[in-house]
Amino acid sequence: MKIHEFQAKELLRRFGVPVPRGEVALTPERAEEIAGDLGGRVIVKAQIHAGGRGKGGGVKLAETPAEAGAAAADILGMQLVTHQTGPRGQHVKQVLVEAASNIERELYLGMTLDRASSTVVVMGSSEGGVEIEQVAARSPEKILVEQVDPATGLLPFQATRLALGLGLSGTTARQGATFILALYKAYEGTDCSLAEINPLVVTEEGEVLALDAKINLDDNALFKHDELASWRDLDEEDALEVEASKYDLNYIKLDGNIGCMVNGAGLAMATMDIIKLTGAEPANFLDVGGGASAETVENGFRILLSDPNVKAILINIFGGIVRCDRVAEGVIQARQNVEVKVPIVVRLAGTNADVAAVILEESELDFAVGHGLRDAADLVVEALKT
Repeated sequence: MKIHEFQAKELLRRFGVPVPRGEVALTPERAEEIAGDLGGRVIVKAQIHAGGRGKGGGVKLAETPAEAGAAAADILGMQLVTHQTGPRGQHVKQVLVEAASNIERELYLGMTLDRASSTVVVMGSSEGGVEIEQVAARSPEKILVEQVDPATGLLPFQATRLALGLGLSGTTARQGATFILALYKAYEGTDCSLAEINPLVVTEEGEVLALDAKINLDDNALFKHDELASWRDLDEEDALEVEASKYDLNYIKLDGNIGCMVNGAGLAMATMDIIKLTGAEPANFLDVGGGASAETVENGFRILLSDPNVKAILINIFGGIVRCDRVAEGVIQARQNVEVKVPIVVRLAGTNADVAAVILEESELDFAVGHGLRDAADLVVEALKT
């Protein structure tokens, strides 16, 4: 689950991570009041779940409270377009008004799970304010990495090594190491999947601050954090993804025109790959889970058909614990309950797949049955042409 920058900084404060003073405002008048309380010189920042806000006009420096109010008036209500929002942009409902910092250096610090080693990795770079992917591609030697042993957690010597590797020294290095350790406690204590500070700044006064903060929380651990779960902002998420989450469906909208209904994330990835291999484009990633019952398939149909770009549907189900013949009966039942005006191709493999194929072919409904994944992909792409 993504959270806003102001929420991320509130979370970090609780764990002793230094962040600039600031408050969120919903109106220009409130932004002006906050700026006055902070001394006048502030940064006004749009609060949306996307990076690149500054380049899109969503971050403004104000030298006085009046300028802060004017900046907030410009930003609030705008449809902010960045490289992460897509061309439609995102509506800005609130701004963070934050005391401006005298920046001497900009660094990068991030923490996430390394799935290859099944450990948390802490990454640092002397090039802050730049996307870490760009640094990795251009100057990989500038990325420092520390792997965290889950039995011990991040150790002080590792944090110190990172701080020194970032070019910090003396008191600032000690502050940097303390900052890194506090960020790790926040990461572990709230079950984050990502904690990214970009930029991490050293001010002219020698302070080490999180000038920006991006925090993603692990959805599977939110049951342990009721307050953090309440921070979810549904307006920042795709409407279909929100609807799918109500039925425990994993859905991600893409740009193509073939709707994919699959059970299992690995099979979903393979299905999208084979669609692209045939020269077409998937319209979504939709994982209905291991059960693939009539109810989940029906809800999946509704989600897929809510996207006007979907011109054909490929159902690709592997029957392991659940038998394919039961899945086929569920698909038929769901098809009867939902009006579908686009071609449907079904490919079932696994337990009782041969029985399922007969059930589908003998039904009075208009299904095309794929015998193998490549055959199913060819059929659905061909259906687009008719």
